[in-house]
Order: sequence, then structure tokens, then C-alpha cells
Amino acid sequence: MTMTTDAGDAACLDLTRTLRRRGVVVLSVFGMVWALAGGSGLPSPGLAVAGVLGALLAAGTLVAGRRRTAGEVTRPVRLPERWNRGVGVVNAAEAAAIVGVVAGANASGHPEWIPVGVCLAVGLHFFPLARLYDQRQYGWVAAALTALAAIGGGLLAGGLSAEAVRAVVGLPAALALWGTALLVARD
Repeated sequence: MTMTTDAGDAACLDLTRTLRRRGVVVLSVFGMVWALAGGSGLPSPGLAVAGVLGALLAAGTLVAGRRRTAGEVTRPVRLPERWNRGVGVVNAAEAAAIVGVVAGANASGHPEWIPVGVCLAVGLHFFPLARLYDQRQYGWVAAALTALAAIGGGLLAGGLSAEAVRAVVGLPAALALWGTALLVARD
């Protein structure tokens, strides 16, 4: 279904609001996942602190996002032809890449590369989603996560511990996802 209607079209406004709400939820939940991953690299009680703060930030993002998406839609989405099929392909490719990263890193005896590889896969998948969902903010988070993966990879290759790399990649990734959720909600 192509939605290239003007702002007065109720169906387009409804779809815009729905897609933004879903985006806020997905970004908030996965921000929490990254907060826990990053927290697992911190000295004790880092994981517990990251978990509590992450839960509070995720909940705050969800509440703020819900409120913001309930208001007037200022910019209705303009979705490309067969956008939902494209989203399915992109998400399937991301899932396959993550499985490949986990399997390859474990098989090669280098599980410390998993957070870096997963962050790269997640970051890259946002580039096409920015166009498919007509949300330029996804391009920003794509760039941020891809850069975090590159930084984490460089630090890991340079000898930084796996724990420190999890924190360096995971905690900023969580913040990037939560920040993007808020930006998506206000657009």
C-alpha cells in the first residue's frame, strides 16, 4: 500500500502515528537491551546500575513517545511502493547477519567480537529503514551505531578488554536508540 496522500487523509495520519509509536517502542526496548549489554562490561555493580537506569530511561522514553505521538501529526509519512515488503527483507537480512556474527565469532573462538558485529548489523539495517519508513532519524542512528561498531572494533583490535568494549559500544548505543525514539516521536 502506497501512502502518498496529503496531510488531510485520515488513513495516512493514522498510519504515520502507528509507525512512529511502533518505532518508539522498538527503539526503547532495544535501547534497554544495549544498556544491559553495555552494563555487563562494567565492574560490579555496573550491570545492576545499568539495568535500573536503563529501565527508567526506557520507560521514560516510552511515556514521552506515547504522549508525543498522540498529538497532531506535523509531517505525514510518504512511504515508497511495497515499503512493508522492503522492511521485511531488511529485518530478515539483519537477523541473518546477527546469527552469522554470533556463529562466526563463537566458531572462531572470538566471542568478544559479538557486540561489535551485532552493533554493525543493527546500524547498517537502519540505513534502508530510514527511506522505507520515511524517517530520516533512522539514518542518524544508523550512522551512530555504525561508528560505534567501528570504534569498538578498533579498540578491541588494539587490545582493550572485551568487557570494556561491551561498555564502550553498548551504553552509547542505548543512548542513541533512546534519543532516536524521542526524535521519531516528535517528528
